[in-house]
Amino acid sequence: MNIPFLGNRRQKLGLPDPEGLAELLAECELLRSQASRAGVRLDDSVASLEALDQLLPRWRDDEESLLWLGNDAGLYLGTVIVRTVPGAAWEIWPDGQPVVRLASGREFDVVASGHEWAASGVPELSQLYAEVAEA
Repeated sequence: MNIPFLGNRRQKLGLPDPEGLAELLAECELLRSQASRAGVRLDDSVASLEALDQLLPRWRDDEESLLWLGNDAGLYLGTVIVRTVPGAAWEIWPDGQPVVRLASGREFDVVASGHEWAASGVPELSQLYAEVAEA
């Protein structure tokens, strides 16, 4: 997901503070809708990532949905990391790409990971979370 309007201009334009940005990126409407229809409640927990990993991937037949769902899956993964891993925060690269930065300074392109998950299911979102939480 590329959010070019954010970048370094975020403060100049009065765009959301870090907390507001986190709320904006946590919306993930398509993913939340798909999960809800499948009976999965997305409560920003690690358990919800595990539940998403178990969904039947019906979206893989629709290329447009696949793209948006991949964005949402990555943003949701990032949301869970930011809300549960101490020191983790959203960062926006100069090209507008949202990434998660850990307290160690290590950055994760969660949106790219979300696209991989949506397209093939591998690696699983819960597995990615475990790898990031250990880092």
